[in-house]
Amino acid sequence: MHRPLRIGVLALQGAFREHAVALRRLGAEVTEVRLPGDLEGLDGLVIPGGESTTIMHLAQLYGLDEAIRGYQGPILGTCAGMIVLDRKHLGLADLNVDRNAFGRQVKSFEADVALAGDDRPLRGVFIRAPRIRGLGDDVEVLGVLAGEPVLVRDGRLLLASFHPELTDDPRVHERFLAMIEEAAHVRA
Repeated sequence: MHRPLRIGVLALQGAFREHAVALRRLGAEVTEVRLPGDLEGLDGLVIPGGESTTIMHLAQLYGLDEAIRGYQGPILGTCAGMIVLDRKHLGLADLNVDRNAFGRQVKSFEADVALAGDDRPLRGVFIRAPRIRGLGDDVEVLGVLAGEPVLVRDGRLLLASFHPELTDDPRVHERFLAMIEEAAHVRA
C-alpha cells in the first residue's frame, strides 16, 4: 500500500492554512512546521506567502533558517516564500527577487498565468507580489505573466510569485507533489 506524502507547511506566519487545505485535497498528510525537529520525516516542505521579513525573523529566532538550509527535500515557495528562498535570504534558489514589485496591497490583482506545456491558463492571485529580477542559468521558467517569469523551478525548488493556494486550481500543488514523487524514484 502506498502511504500518503507527508508535507510540512512552515506555520510561522502567512497563508499556511490555505496550503494545508489544498495539499490535503490532493491526498497529502500535512504537518505544521514551527521548530527544526518538525522537518524530520517530511517528503516536502512549503514556505507560504506572508511577510518575508517576519518569516525570516521568526525562522532565525527558532533556528529554522539553518534547518531549512540543511533540508534536502523538495520545497515549494510562494510569494514571500520565494523571497525567503532567494539568493539574498536563505540562498537556496538561484534567483534575485524584488519585494512588492507588482505593487502594494491596494494594487493586488488576479491574472491568467501562461503555463509552459499547458494550453489552459492558471489564475494567479498576486498580493504584494515579488518580481523575479534575475534567474540562474539552470532555472526553468514554468509560468509567465506579460512575458515575465512568475513560476519557476530550480532543481528541487518550485517557486511562485503568486498565491496558488487561494484558488481552486490544484495544478501548482500537483506539480509540487509530482516533483516529490520524482525525487523519491530517483533516490530508490
